[in-house]
Amino acid sequence: MSTVDELRATAHPIRLRLLSLLTGVAMSAAEAGRELGLSQATASYHLRVLERAGLVRVVEVVRLRGGEAKRYRHETSSMPFDAHQVHPLDPEAAEDRLVYLDAVADELRRRARAQADGPGVTTDAELWVDPEAWRRVVQHIGQASAILHAAARPPRTPGTRPVSVTAALFPLRRS
Repeated sequence: MSTVDELRATAHPIRLRLLSLLTGVAMSAAEAGRELGLSQATASYHLRVLERAGLVRVVEVVRLRGGEAKRYRHETSSMPFDAHQVHPLDPEAAEDRLVYLDAVADELRRRARAQADGPGVTTDAELWVDPEAWRRVVQHIGQASAILHAAARPPRTPGTRPVSVTAALFPLRRS
């Protein structure tokens, strides 16, 4: 997450859920609304916010009873990941980053209530490590994220199960 527009667009639990949903399948506002238990108007509003930030794009327009329905898709998370890329922090986005992380925390709490048996891992750490070890870890987590996003399928596809992944890795200032 780098730009202020992206941070602001994703700093809402509904928009985070839409991004997850639209990773596995293109959907219209009505379809996404039904899947997430939202009105079409609510889903449409949040999709427009995500589209303006460049996080979803219209991949199809279908004709329905004299009108048109746009189908949106989130594709950026399946892009190859490079841990050697440096993403300078925008000091003006500091508050937006915190709001984004609050939304992620809220979404993680919602998902945790639906946790099921199966393999999983939870880790939390604030450590001092050498830069090469840090780059390797960030690269692995980035690759894992890209693999999961590329493997995402439409909800309830036979042979699949819902899973939750949340990762926030970032270097800290020296104290």
